[in-house]
Amino acid sequence: MATNSTNGTNSAKDNNSKYDPHFTQHVIDLMAPETQPRHREILSSLIKHLHDFCRDVELTQDEWVIGVNYVNSIGQAYKKNRNEAWRVCDVLGVESLVDEINHKIATEKGISPTSSTILGPFWSPETPFRDLGASVVQNMPKDGELTHFHGVITDAETGKPISNAVFDMWQASTNGKYDVFDPENQTRHNLRGKFRTDKNGKFWFYCLKPTEYAIDTSGPSGDLLKLMGRHPNRPAHIHMMVTHDDYIGVTAQLYPNDDPWLETDTVCAVKDDLLLDFKPVQNEPNGAVLDVEYDVRLLSKKYKPDSTMLMGNANGERKADVEQARL
Repeated sequence: MATNSTNGTNSAKDNNSKYDPHFTQHVIDLMAPETQPRHREILSSLIKHLHDFCRDVELTQDEWVIGVNYVNSIGQAYKKNRNEAWRVCDVLGVESLVDEINHKIATEKGISPTSSTILGPFWSPETPFRDLGASVVQNMPKDGELTHFHGVITDAETGKPISNAVFDMWQASTNGKYDVFDPENQTRHNLRGKFRTDKNGKFWFYCLKPTEYAIDTSGPSGDLLKLMGRHPNRPAHIHMMVTHDDYIGVTAQLYPNDDPWLETDTVCAVKDDLLLDFKPVQNEPNGAVLDVEYDVRLLSKKYKPDSTMLMGNANGERKADVEQARL
């Protein structure tokens, strides 16, 4: 947001004559001299934008109290397997924006890797490695469509295959639930697996065609969706995390190209190069009724040598990297 005054105001309404033009800077200047530079940069911008927001909409005291109570409700809703603040960030598109800011990269020639999208709360560091060609379907639902999923992982610049890369995948079952939330129907690590590419960069395994589902709307994030007149639906997707010691990792969600919720995904995480074309097959040796091919492009770590990948766990818990924040 561009600013033209010391208080950072750039409102459609010219409120400079109404309100103290020095107040925002005064609040910023209250920070101690020893405040770390990055902390000062973030908090100064936050204060300016927050003050500008209040002036722009001319926030009433009643509305401010509603907002305070809403923030409190987000914290009160937190429990194991439920990070409500994270969901609110998803609904507002914040996680997707932060993901793009941190992972958007291209070479001088404009070559880009496969797009990244949000990790989501259900990745697990305990997912087992499986042999190429194995099935991640431990518990086949009655309405499941067994799918042969295959592809090649290549160097985005040279096009050469990358051997020994890891394709880590996970997905919900047809009832919209991941294994950790569905012990009545799913054993641990159902619909999860890690696969290492062969010498030709190829990987292949069996999974389910994913099913769309709605996020939980019983908490503050659901209230926000209702306020905005939005639905809670996510398009069907398969999660992937692709890594290799010499390449920048890619974490993404892959969507059927005919899913009805692609344009209005409630967490705003769909990108054009992450769409899958499921094709029906007959007489497949292992009983698959669908086939889908998806290739992944990675860029060398020389373009981002300090690249790190955000990790969550199966409980949806996130730990901030305090040391990184201090830089």
